[in-house]
Amino acid sequence: MNENSRLHTSSNLRNILLSEIGIGISANSILLLFHILKFFGGHRPKPTDLPIGLLALIHLLMLLVMVVTATDIFISWQGWDDITCKFLVYFYRVFRGLSLCTTSLLSVLQAIILSPRSSCLAKFKQKSPYHMSCALLLLSIFYMLISSHLLVSIIARPNLTLNNFMFVTQSCSILPMSYPMRSTFSTLLALREAFLISLMALSSGYMLTLLCRHKKLSQHLHSTSLSPTASPELRATWSILMLLSFFVLMSILDSIVSCSRTMFLDDSTFYCIQLLVGHIYATVSPLVFMSTKIYKGNLLRSMCERVINV
Repeated sequence: MNENSRLHTSSNLRNILLSEIGIGISANSILLLFHILKFFGGHRPKPTDLPIGLLALIHLLMLLVMVVTATDIFISWQGWDDITCKFLVYFYRVFRGLSLCTTSLLSVLQAIILSPRSSCLAKFKQKSPYHMSCALLLLSIFYMLISSHLLVSIIARPNLTLNNFMFVTQSCSILPMSYPMRSTFSTLLALREAFLISLMALSSGYMLTLLCRHKKLSQHLHSTSLSPTASPELRATWSILMLLSFFVLMSILDSIVSCSRTMFLDDSTFYCIQLLVGHIYATVSPLVFMSTKIYKGNLLRSMCERVINV
Protein backbone atom coordinates (compact mmCIF):
# COMPACT_ATOMS: atom_id res chain seq x y z
CA MET A 1 0.00 0.00 0.00
CA ASN A 2 1.55 3.28 -1.01
CA GLU A 3 1.63 6.47 1.03
CA ASN A 4 -1.07 8.28 -0.93
CA SER A 5 -3.59 5.45 -0.63
CA ARG A 6 -3.15 5.36 3.13
CA LEU A 7 -3.50 9.10 3.51
CA HIS A 8 -6.74 9.07 1.52
CA THR A 9 -8.39 6.28 3.49
CA SER A 10 -12.09 7.02 3.84
CA SER A 11 -12.79 8.94 7.03
CA ASN A 12 -16.30 7.46 7.09
CA LEU A 13 -14.92 3.90 7.20
CA ARG A 14 -12.49 4.96 9.91
CA ASN A 15 -15.24 6.47 12.05
CA ILE A 16 -17.48 3.42 11.58
CA LEU A 17 -14.63 1.12 12.55
CA LEU A 18 -13.77 3.10 15.68
CA SER A 19 -17.46 3.29 16.65
CA GLU A 20 -17.79 -0.47 16.17
CA ILE A 21 -14.75 -1.11 18.37
CA GLY A 22 -16.09 1.25 21.05
CA ILE A 23 -19.46 -0.53 21.14
CA GLY A 24 -17.70 -3.90 21.26
CA ILE A 25 -15.47 -2.89 24.17
CA SER A 26 -18.46 -1.58 26.15
CA ALA A 27 -20.65 -4.62 25.47
CA ASN A 28 -17.94 -7.18 26.25
CA SER A 29 -16.99 -5.28 29.42
CA ILE A 30 -20.59 -5.41 30.67
CA LEU A 31 -20.93 -9.11 29.83
CA LEU A 32 -17.63 -9.92 31.54
CA LEU A 33 -18.60 -7.83 34.58
CA PHE A 34 -21.86 -9.75 34.82
CA HIS A 35 -20.01 -13.07 34.99
CA ILE A 36 -17.53 -11.72 37.55
CA LEU A 37 -20.36 -10.45 39.78
CA LYS A 38 -22.18 -13.74 39.35
CA PHE A 39 -19.07 -15.68 40.40
CA PHE A 40 -18.35 -13.56 43.48
CA GLY A 41 -22.05 -13.29 44.33
CA GLY A 42 -22.19 -16.98 45.12
CA HIS A 43 -24.57 -17.90 42.29
CA ARG A 44 -24.37 -21.44 41.00
CA PRO A 45 -22.52 -21.25 37.68
CA LYS A 46 -23.99 -22.85 34.57
CA PRO A 47 -21.80 -24.98 32.28
CA THR A 48 -21.86 -22.29 29.59
CA ASP A 49 -20.85 -19.46 31.96
CA LEU A 50 -17.13 -20.21 31.67
CA PRO A 51 -16.90 -20.22 27.84
CA ILE A 52 -19.20 -17.20 27.47
CA GLY A 53 -17.22 -15.22 30.07
CA LEU A 54 -13.97 -16.33 28.45
CA LEU A 55 -15.28 -15.32 25.02
CA ALA A 56 -16.13 -11.87 26.37
CA LEU A 57 -12.62 -11.55 27.85
CA ILE A 58 -10.96 -12.66 24.60
CA HIS A 59 -13.00 -10.22 22.53
CA LEU A 60 -12.32 -7.42 25.00
CA LEU A 61 -8.56 -7.99 24.83
CA MET A 62 -8.66 -8.31 21.05
CA LEU A 63 -10.55 -5.03 20.67
CA LEU A 64 -8.24 -3.24 23.11
CA VAL A 65 -5.23 -4.37 21.08
CA MET A 66 -7.05 -3.17 17.97
CA VAL A 67 -7.53 0.27 19.54
CA VAL A 68 -3.76 0.56 20.01
CA THR A 69 -3.18 -0.72 16.49
CA ALA A 70 -5.73 1.71 15.03
CA THR A 71 -3.68 4.65 16.31
CA ASP A 72 -0.86 3.53 14.02
CA ILE A 73 -3.20 2.88 11.09
CA PHE A 74 -5.01 6.20 10.98
CA ILE A 75 -2.75 8.59 12.89
CA SER A 76 0.73 9.62 11.73
CA TRP A 77 3.31 9.62 14.50
CA GLN A 78 6.89 8.55 15.22
CA GLY A 79 6.18 4.86 14.76
CA TRP A 80 6.92 1.57 16.50
CA ASP A 81 10.01 -0.58 16.60
CA ASP A 82 10.24 -4.24 15.55
CA ILE A 83 9.41 -5.67 18.99
CA THR A 84 6.22 -3.59 19.37
CA CYS A 85 5.06 -4.54 15.87
CA LYS A 86 5.73 -8.23 16.37
CA PHE A 87 3.96 -8.63 19.71
CA LEU A 88 0.94 -6.44 18.96
CA VAL A 89 0.19 -8.21 15.68
CA TYR A 90 0.99 -11.62 17.17
CA PHE A 91 -1.31 -11.24 20.18
CA TYR A 92 -4.07 -9.81 18.01
CA ARG A 93 -3.95 -12.86 15.73
CA VAL A 94 -3.82 -15.19 18.75
CA PHE A 95 -6.92 -13.57 20.25
CA ARG A 96 -8.76 -13.95 16.94
CA GLY A 97 -7.81 -17.61 16.87
CA LEU A 98 -8.96 -18.09 20.47
CA SER A 99 -12.28 -16.50 19.55
CA LEU A 100 -12.80 -19.14 16.89
CA CYS A 101 -11.75 -21.95 19.26
CA THR A 102 -14.01 -20.79 22.09
CA THR A 103 -17.01 -20.28 19.80
CA SER A 104 -16.60 -23.76 18.37
CA LEU A 105 -16.24 -25.40 21.77
CA LEU A 106 -19.21 -23.41 23.11
CA SER A 107 -21.37 -24.89 20.35
CA VAL A 108 -20.22 -28.40 21.24
CA LEU A 109 -20.86 -27.80 24.95
CA GLN A 110 -24.38 -26.50 24.27
CA ALA A 111 -25.10 -29.54 22.12
CA ILE A 112 -24.01 -31.77 25.02
CA ILE A 113 -26.20 -29.84 27.47
CA LEU A 114 -29.23 -30.07 25.18
CA SER A 115 -28.78 -33.79 24.44
CA PRO A 116 -31.36 -36.15 26.00
CA ARG A 117 -30.43 -38.72 28.62
CA SER A 118 -30.66 -41.52 26.07
CA SER A 119 -28.03 -39.86 23.87
CA CYS A 120 -24.42 -41.02 23.81
CA LEU A 121 -23.43 -37.43 24.64
CA ALA A 122 -25.27 -37.52 27.97
CA LYS A 123 -22.31 -39.11 29.75
CA PHE A 124 -20.23 -35.98 29.00
CA LYS A 125 -22.64 -33.60 30.74
CA GLN A 126 -20.89 -33.70 34.10
CA LYS A 127 -17.37 -33.71 32.69
CA SER A 128 -17.87 -31.36 29.72
CA PRO A 129 -16.65 -28.11 31.43
CA TYR A 130 -13.40 -29.82 32.47
CA HIS A 131 -12.92 -31.41 29.06
CA MET A 132 -13.69 -28.11 27.36
CA SER A 133 -11.06 -26.29 29.43
CA CYS A 134 -8.44 -28.88 28.49
CA ALA A 135 -9.43 -28.78 24.81
CA LEU A 136 -9.30 -24.99 24.76
CA LEU A 137 -5.85 -25.03 26.37
CA LEU A 138 -4.52 -27.50 23.80
CA LEU A 139 -6.02 -25.58 20.89
CA SER A 140 -4.59 -22.34 22.28
CA ILE A 141 -1.10 -23.80 22.48
CA PHE A 142 -1.42 -25.23 18.98
CA TYR A 143 -2.59 -21.93 17.52
CA MET A 144 0.12 -19.94 19.31
CA LEU A 145 2.69 -22.27 17.76
CA ILE A 146 1.38 -22.03 14.20
CA SER A 147 1.10 -18.23 14.57
CA SER A 148 4.69 -17.92 15.80
CA HIS A 149 5.87 -17.17 12.25
CA LEU A 150 4.45 -13.67 12.76
CA LEU A 151 7.23 -13.02 15.28
CA VAL A 152 9.61 -13.36 12.34
CA SER A 153 7.60 -12.05 9.36
CA ILE A 154 6.27 -8.88 11.06
CA ILE A 155 8.82 -6.07 10.97
CA ALA A 156 8.91 -2.33 11.44
CA ARG A 157 8.21 -0.80 8.06
CA PRO A 158 11.40 -0.12 6.09
CA ASN A 159 12.20 3.39 4.96
CA LEU A 160 11.86 2.41 1.34
CA THR A 161 8.36 1.55 0.12
CA LEU A 162 8.51 -1.87 -1.53
CA ASN A 163 5.65 -3.48 -3.40
CA ASN A 164 6.26 -6.94 -1.91
CA PHE A 165 5.69 -5.73 1.67
CA MET A 166 2.06 -6.01 2.80
CA PHE A 167 0.71 -3.12 4.87
CA VAL A 168 -0.37 -3.85 8.47
CA THR A 169 -0.06 -0.43 10.10
CA GLN A 170 1.91 2.68 9.22
CA SER A 171 4.82 1.30 11.28
CA CYS A 172 4.47 -2.42 10.58
CA SER A 173 4.61 -4.59 7.47
CA ILE A 174 4.70 -8.28 6.66
CA LEU A 175 7.81 -9.71 5.07
CA PRO A 176 7.24 -11.85 1.99
CA MET A 177 7.71 -15.54 2.86
CA SER A 178 9.07 -18.30 0.68
CA TYR A 179 6.51 -20.50 -1.06
CA PRO A 180 7.17 -23.65 1.08
CA MET A 181 6.87 -21.72 4.35
CA ARG A 182 3.77 -19.86 3.20
CA SER A 183 2.18 -23.11 2.05
CA THR A 184 2.96 -24.84 5.35
CA PHE A 185 1.40 -22.17 7.55
CA SER A 186 -1.56 -21.70 5.21
CA THR A 187 -2.25 -25.43 5.29
CA LEU A 188 -2.09 -25.56 9.10
CA LEU A 189 -4.44 -22.61 9.42
CA ALA A 190 -6.83 -24.08 6.85
CA LEU A 191 -6.88 -27.42 8.69
CA ARG A 192 -7.54 -25.68 11.99
CA GLU A 193 -10.43 -23.64 10.59
CA ALA A 194 -11.88 -26.63 8.72
CA PHE A 195 -11.79 -28.75 11.90
CA LEU A 196 -13.37 -26.12 14.15
CA ILE A 197 -16.01 -25.03 11.64
CA SER A 198 -16.87 -28.70 11.08
CA LEU A 199 -17.44 -29.02 14.83
CA MET A 200 -19.72 -25.99 14.65
CA ALA A 201 -21.65 -27.45 11.73
CA LEU A 202 -22.10 -30.86 13.37
CA SER A 203 -23.15 -29.44 16.73
CA SER A 204 -25.46 -26.90 15.06
CA GLY A 205 -27.13 -29.59 12.97
CA TYR A 206 -27.56 -31.76 16.07
CA MET A 207 -29.07 -28.88 18.06
CA LEU A 208 -31.45 -27.98 15.22
CA THR A 209 -32.62 -31.60 15.09
CA LEU A 210 -33.30 -31.59 18.83
CA LEU A 211 -35.11 -28.25 18.64
CA CYS A 212 -37.33 -29.44 15.78
CA ARG A 213 -38.11 -32.60 17.73
CA HIS A 214 -38.93 -30.54 20.81
CA LYS A 215 -41.22 -28.27 18.78
CA LYS A 216 -43.12 -31.23 17.31
CA LEU A 217 -43.53 -32.75 20.77
CA SER A 218 -44.77 -29.42 22.16
CA GLN A 219 -47.28 -29.07 19.34
CA HIS A 220 -48.49 -32.61 19.93
CA LEU A 221 -48.95 -32.12 23.66
CA HIS A 222 -50.39 -28.60 23.67
CA SER A 223 -51.84 -28.34 20.12
CA THR A 224 -50.00 -25.07 19.67
CA SER A 225 -46.63 -23.73 18.63
CA LEU A 226 -43.58 -23.71 20.87
CA SER A 227 -44.38 -21.85 24.05
CA PRO A 228 -42.90 -18.35 24.29
CA THR A 229 -41.74 -19.26 27.80
CA ALA A 230 -39.14 -21.69 26.52
CA SER A 231 -36.63 -23.15 28.92
CA PRO A 232 -33.31 -21.36 29.51
CA GLU A 233 -31.52 -24.18 27.70
CA LEU A 234 -33.63 -23.63 24.56
CA ARG A 235 -33.17 -19.86 24.66
CA ALA A 236 -29.42 -20.29 25.08
CA THR A 237 -29.40 -22.78 22.21
CA TRP A 238 -31.15 -20.37 19.84
CA SER A 239 -28.73 -17.62 20.84
CA ILE A 240 -25.72 -19.84 20.15
CA LEU A 241 -27.18 -20.98 16.83
CA MET A 242 -27.65 -17.34 15.83
CA LEU A 243 -24.04 -16.60 16.76
CA LEU A 244 -22.71 -19.59 14.83
CA SER A 245 -24.63 -18.60 11.69
CA PHE A 246 -23.43 -15.02 12.03
CA PHE A 247 -19.84 -16.16 12.63
CA VAL A 248 -19.81 -18.31 9.48
CA LEU A 249 -21.30 -15.46 7.43
CA MET A 250 -18.65 -13.01 8.69
CA SER A 251 -15.89 -15.55 7.99
CA ILE A 252 -17.06 -15.87 4.39
CA LEU A 253 -17.21 -12.08 3.98
CA ASP A 254 -13.76 -11.72 5.54
CA SER A 255 -12.33 -14.24 3.06
CA ILE A 256 -13.94 -12.41 0.13
CA VAL A 257 -12.61 -9.03 1.24
CA SER A 258 -9.16 -10.49 1.94
CA CYS A 259 -8.98 -11.96 -1.58
CA SER A 260 -10.18 -8.65 -3.03
CA ARG A 261 -7.48 -6.84 -1.09
CA THR A 262 -4.84 -9.11 -2.64
CA MET A 263 -6.28 -8.71 -6.15
CA PHE A 264 -6.37 -4.92 -5.89
CA LEU A 265 -2.81 -4.66 -4.57
CA ASP A 266 -3.46 -3.97 -0.91
CA ASP A 267 -5.98 -1.18 -1.48
CA SER A 268 -6.68 0.98 1.59
CA THR A 269 -10.48 0.85 1.20
CA PHE A 270 -10.51 -2.95 1.16
CA TYR A 271 -8.18 -2.97 4.15
CA CYS A 272 -10.59 -0.82 6.19
CA ILE A 273 -13.54 -2.99 5.11
CA GLN A 274 -11.61 -6.08 6.15
CA LEU A 275 -10.99 -4.57 9.60
CA LEU A 276 -14.66 -3.62 9.85
CA VAL A 277 -15.88 -7.11 8.93
CA GLY A 278 -13.28 -8.79 11.14
CA HIS A 279 -14.61 -7.11 14.30
CA ILE A 280 -18.36 -7.37 13.77
CA TYR A 281 -18.59 -10.76 15.50
CA ALA A 282 -16.66 -9.55 18.57
CA THR A 283 -19.07 -6.59 18.79
CA VAL A 284 -22.34 -8.44 18.14
CA SER A 285 -21.78 -11.60 20.22
CA PRO A 286 -22.09 -9.98 23.69
CA LEU A 287 -25.20 -8.08 22.52
CA VAL A 288 -26.82 -11.38 21.49
CA PHE A 289 -26.11 -12.94 24.88
CA MET A 290 -27.34 -9.90 26.79
CA SER A 291 -30.50 -9.65 24.68
CA THR A 292 -31.83 -12.97 25.94
CA LYS A 293 -34.40 -12.84 28.72
CA ILE A 294 -32.32 -14.94 31.08
CA TYR A 295 -29.34 -12.58 30.85
CA LYS A 296 -31.41 -9.42 31.19
CA GLY A 297 -33.15 -10.79 34.27
CA ASN A 298 -30.02 -12.17 35.89
CA LEU A 299 -28.00 -9.07 35.07
CA LEU A 300 -30.49 -6.68 36.65
CA ARG A 301 -30.99 -8.93 39.67
CA SER A 302 -27.24 -9.36 40.17
CA MET A 303 -26.61 -5.61 39.91
CA CYS A 304 -29.40 -4.83 42.40
CA GLU A 305 -28.08 -7.38 44.87
CA ARG A 306 -24.60 -5.92 44.69
CA VAL A 307 -25.91 -2.39 45.24
CA ILE A 308 -28.06 -3.47 48.21
CA ASN A 309 -25.16 -5.37 49.82
CA VAL A 310 -22.88 -2.35 49.50
